[in-house]
Amino acid sequence: MRQGRPTRPGDAEALPADEFETFSGHRGLQHEEPLIFEQDAAGRSGVDLPEPRTDLPDRLGTLKRRGAVGLPGLSEPQVVRHFVRLSQMNYAIDAGLYPLGSCTMKHNPRLNEKMARLPGFADIHPLQPQASVQGALELMAEVGRWLCALTGMPAVA
Repeated sequence: MRQGRPTRPGDAEALPADEFETFSGHRGLQHEEPLIFEQDAAGRSGVDLPEPRTDLPDRLGTLKRRGAVGLPGLSEPQVVRHFVRLSQMNYAIDAGLYPLGSCTMKHNPRLNEKMARLPGFADIHPLQPQASVQGALELMAEVGRWLCALTGMPAVA
């Protein structure tokens, strides 16, 4: 079986489409991960649940489910592998070159990300009282002053 895509005029017409390893003709770019429901094995479960109690009063009335939930039957390792394979389809700046796009996507040093996730910053809620976030506000103001000094701009946002 040929791999890759046609590179000379006439190659594509001379070879049937099924001669290429993937639909696009690119190796490794087209992932074919089946839907999780297509991997279903009836009766399989990734968890062991206790038998439901039958001595409880019925409070659902007409809202009570009458049929199966319809979740796929997979073991826990199968579910983990499925979602890991899906996550590997995402582009990651650490996995390859990204020459176009936002500079913020291309350059977020690990140290900056680690600092932004510190509990004093990551746990702040927009509706918190101002008195409880004075340290974070002071730090943001100080960084703003540094950026103004570095760039010569009158203000930063």
